[in-house]
Amino acid sequence: MRWFERGCFETLRHDLRLLTRQEALKNNEPTVAIIDSRTLQSTPESGHRAGYDGGKKRHGTKIHRAVDTLGNLITVLATPANEQDRAQVRDLCRHVQDVTGTNVEVVYADQGYTGDQTALDAAERGVERQVIQRPSGKTGVILLPQRWMVERSFAWTSRFRRLGRDLEPLSSTLIGFHFVAGCLLLLNTRHPIFGSLAG
Repeated sequence: MRWFERGCFETLRHDLRLLTRQEALKNNEPTVAIIDSRTLQSTPESGHRAGYDGGKKRHGTKIHRAVDTLGNLITVLATPANEQDRAQVRDLCRHVQDVTGTNVEVVYADQGYTGDQTALDAAERGVERQVIQRPSGKTGVILLPQRWMVERSFAWTSRFRRLGRDLEPLSSTLIGFHFVAGCLLLLNTRHPIFGSLAG
């Protein structure tokens, strides 16, 4: 896993994201990011660091992700599933600003990121946190403005069997495979869900 340790796939994903944004006639670096998390079920290999996610009712690892408005991965963090989403905002914003050259001005998030401390943590990195609320009284799947891009990004990643559960003894390896998936998706932008290579 020396390639993961040296950030090879993270660098490749960054370069591919720039090319994709140029093709979409966007600025090289985004000014907006969208953040969210997903809990992966633990396995015997990863169980030593698993936490219990009461909302999802499972033991596992929580993946915290930031994407641009095209749904392309900017950065990813891994924590035990019992850690709160809002507690990761400072680190997520720090990573986002490091990757984009402090270009991001706004992060969109769901209701799991509410609270004054969360807004302060984002502001420390020069970022305004905006919470996109679900319409009151609505049930089922609702495409929220901007927010749905990160959900689509998680859906793309779930097609990679290696990322369907937490199979890795090291969280750094789990993060590394997310960057590998991000590279493969960007290399196949016309058909982002490409089945035979996902695995």
